Amino acid sequence: MVSRKDIENIYTHHILHSLSIGLALRMKPATRILDAGTGGGLPGIPLAILFPDVSFTLIDSVGKKIRVVTEIGKELNLSNIQPRQIRLESMTGNYHFVTGRAVTDLLRFYQMARKKIAPEHLNDRKNGILYLSGGDIENQLNKINPEASVTPLSDFFTEPYFSSKKLIYIPVC
Repeated sequence: MVSRKDIENIYTHHILHSLSIGLALRMKPATRILDAGTGGGLPGIPLAILFPDVSFTLIDSVGKKIRVVTEIGKELNLSNIQPRQIRLESMTGNYHFVTGRAVTDLLRFYQMARKKIAPEHLNDRKNGILYLSGGDIENQLNKINPEASVTPLSDFFTEPYFSSKKLIYIPVC
């Protein structure tokens, strides 16, 4: 579910943007990802296609969005996604990574998502949060974790859209 105003940019603004997580982190089979505030399935669905051996739980508080995500999953025959209508703060279980795509203020997202991170590591990077954002977030990162890193998406893509976009990685465990 993308705004009609932005449908012509779906590949660049939404699909490539989502897949940038896969460029920054190679996920091993059996990795568990929680995509919080998935909306129309971003970044979860493109990542689930890229990583078929990784388990994705896609959550959103809006039932209409989760119904669409469920239908997309069925149409694409994605057996590695589990859409759920639930708020992040109500979610139970733990995951290797929690993803978000400009869901809310980064500090607020961190405070909710860090409680969902599994203690056991599986991948080359420590378990944590993978957050796609634009704008100035350095002040917020200083309050969160000095080990956090920011990857400009312009490192991966040349399209002007990515000049201000970033992938924030915050190790939690």
